[in-house]
This record gives sequence, structure tokens and C-alpha cells, in this order.
Amino acid sequence: MDNLEIGMKYSYCYKVPIEKTVPYLYPEVEELQVMPEVFTSGFMIGMFEYVCVKALVPYLDWPKEQTVGVGFNLSHSSPTPPEFSVMVDIELISIEKNKLIFKIIADDGIDIISEGTHERHIIKERVFQKVLKKKIDNYENQSK
Repeated sequence: MDNLEIGMKYSYCYKVPIEKTVPYLYPEVEELQVMPEVFTSGFMIGMFEYVCVKALVPYLDWPKEQTVGVGFNLSHSSPTPPEFSVMVDIELISIEKNKLIFKIIADDGIDIISEGTHERHIIKERVFQKVLKKKIDNYENQSK
């Protein structure tokens, strides 16, 4: 966590492709296929996670240190059609050991489409993989 400080800001612009709209979130779900082609909350949150990761990489011992999303308190207050560009502004507002909290505001050039907070934890990739392997092994043992 070299030089990571509260107040760190990062901005990212994302042009929404048709493949990130509601019908594409779960193509196998019939009900979603008749819903409007607007940027879906699921892909929006994933994009916010990406922006936070991109902002953090220079401050971490990447890829040995990584971050995982663990909390989301975000609105999705306005629909964004395909081909609109979404500007995402993040600011690191809290650091407590390995816990980071970001303030996020996103707008599509017409409306604020989302605002709120996102929590991420810094992890050691090697340790995380061990925990994940143990979980998979436990699952496979239960399935026998």
C-alpha cells in the first residue's frame, strides 16, 4: 500500500455497449429479454469495481496484493442507453488496515446515474487462493 492516502481520486470514462444492457445480463432469462436496452445495474457495479482496481494497482504490490469488493451502497437512479458515455469519479474516503471505502459518482452526460459508496479489502493473492482451494475441496468432499 505504497503512498495510498485518503483523498486519492480517479476518473474513468466508459462508453456503454449494447452487450452491457439488461437483456444481456442473463441471456437465458426470458423475462429480461423483453426489458429495455439500458445499462444494467449488474454491469454498472462490475464497471465500478474495475475502476477502483485500476486506480489501486499503482499503490499495491500487484499482482501479489489485490483487492476484492465486499460492500456496495449505490443508487441506480437514471437509465443510460447504449452508446452513451458514463464518467465515473471515485474518491478514497476511508482506510482502516486492509479495508478501503470509496465514494462513487457516475453520470452519463445528462444525469447522475449512480452515487454511493463501495468497500474493498486488500488481500494477499496467495492467501486468498489457499482459502478458495479449501472451500472448493470442502464442497467436493460434500458432493461425494
